Amino acid sequence: MIEQFKQNRDLSDDELKILIETDEHESNLFKAADAVRRENYGVDVYIRGLIEFTNYCKNNCYYCGIRAGNSNVERYRLASDRILACCDEGYDLGFRTYVLQGGEDPYYTDDMLCDLVSEIKRNHGDCAVTLSLGEKSRESYEAFFDAGADRYLLRHETASEEHYGMLHPDSMSLERRKQCLWDLKDIGYQVGSGFMVGSPYQTTENLISDLRFLQELQPAMIGIGPYITQHDTPFRDFPSGRLDVCLRLISIIRLMFPYVLIPATTALGTIAPNGRELGLSVGANVVMPNLSPVAVRRLYGLYDNKICMGDEAAECRMCLQRRVEAAGYKIAIHRGDVKLKVESGVAV
Repeated sequence: MIEQFKQNRDLSDDELKILIETDEHESNLFKAADAVRRENYGVDVYIRGLIEFTNYCKNNCYYCGIRAGNSNVERYRLASDRILACCDEGYDLGFRTYVLQGGEDPYYTDDMLCDLVSEIKRNHGDCAVTLSLGEKSRESYEAFFDAGADRYLLRHETASEEHYGMLHPDSMSLERRKQCLWDLKDIGYQVGSGFMVGSPYQTTENLISDLRFLQELQPAMIGIGPYITQHDTPFRDFPSGRLDVCLRLISIIRLMFPYVLIPATTALGTIAPNGRELGLSVGANVVMPNLSPVAVRRLYGLYDNKICMGDEAAECRMCLQRRVEAAGYKIAIHRGDVKLKVESGVAV
């Protein structure tokens, strides 16, 4: 089955269910995924400098620690000069992509964000700017793109309408989330999407629906990671997601989408000390060290026990490089764009 999967880049729902739920083919799955990753990206691991610049959010997602309804969060916003200083420090450390991530915070207007993106590109013209700011209007996305933004990350979280409704309040909709992703692709962004693994009420059928949606979307990056419980949310009593299922899904995604960028996420490293290294060994090829000021890192608490909360940027960068090299890979100092192969207008 694995060789067929590697050649055809697809399986039936029943076959995917077996790969997700059991360890029957796990060893061969992991080996095939790493082989495909090496065929397309060698041993390069792309680094993205993550700057979490605001933990204000207007939404009330039931799983998220910075949800609007959490009154226990100490809120913060970074001024533009502090964000630019993070970028300068990151550049000296070898970062050539910056990821500006925050809650859906109306304080930052389109003009403010456009000015910030433009300034980063003026200061570091050989770098890519990735935004992860949630749902915006098409007009906003177009403005950010025109200002110089290259990529946009927006996880769809779950492709099932029913499951989406279990994770979000009625004010949010999966239809709206998907439309944002299609708008971003149409505008010309390198688009990243993805989903949580092991979120409350999730079924294997939900995960297969996620994979089918991603086959439609054909994003440049697919970010998955375990759901991790946060103590101030309505889901505080639910268990976190499983490492083994996450690793199987990373490998499945690598075989389905040979050219896609897949991060070994901080959440993986949170549920297992060697989680990111394991992610790299089964198909992932991106890591996202934190460039945010140390003073605010603990405040961006999407989930409990998040790692790298107290490390200085340089310390975090060098630690991660040692870990990557110990796993048999190497940090690549460039923008790290997706390597797309196009057949009949479809990225494969």
